[in-house]
Amino acid sequence: MMNADTRRPLVLDTKELARRPGQMVERELQVPAPEHFGTDVISVPEGQPMTLRLRLESVMEGVLVSGTVSATATGACVRCLEPVELDIDVPFQELFAYTDKAAHHHEVAGEDEEEDVHELDGDLADLEPVLRDAVVPALPFQPVCRDDCPGLCSECGARLADDPTHHHEVIDPRWSALADLAGGEDTTDTDEKRN
Repeated sequence: MMNADTRRPLVLDTKELARRPGQMVERELQVPAPEHFGTDVISVPEGQPMTLRLRLESVMEGVLVSGTVSATATGACVRCLEPVELDIDVPFQELFAYTDKAAHHHEVAGEDEEEDVHELDGDLADLEPVLRDAVVPALPFQPVCRDDCPGLCSECGARLADDPTHHHEVIDPRWSALADLAGGEDTTDTDEKRN
């Protein structure tokens, strides 16, 4: 059984719907992002404002919550490590079942069909896990500052976007001994000519 706390900004009170199927309310809220809202490479920073546009509908089984979450995710480009900002606007929809309806669903589904059913805690619906399930998969797995970011030089770590002509003279190690030998022969030939 969950313990929803109305002091948490992502916990909604649905009592105005009063278990009357067909009732509907719309809300727009601005709430702070919870901690660890994203992945290791890109996330919505904790406390940053997120805008929720919500529609709460009373249905026979519970309260259907649908809407969108808008926020700005930040991270680092996986190619050049420059900061990345990404505006997100992600839709979501979830049924929060009344406790008695959820218990009936578990009995009908049985142990073989375990389904993740979100339940109301009294009249309270905790949106945090629902929003997390919607936002995290929508974030890029490998964020980049731009699609054609050339990344960093593998030799010295210079940012290639700053100097497109950047390069290093690379001598094939198989030829380096021959180059040394050739350089030594030139010196010897010159010395012999002087004598």
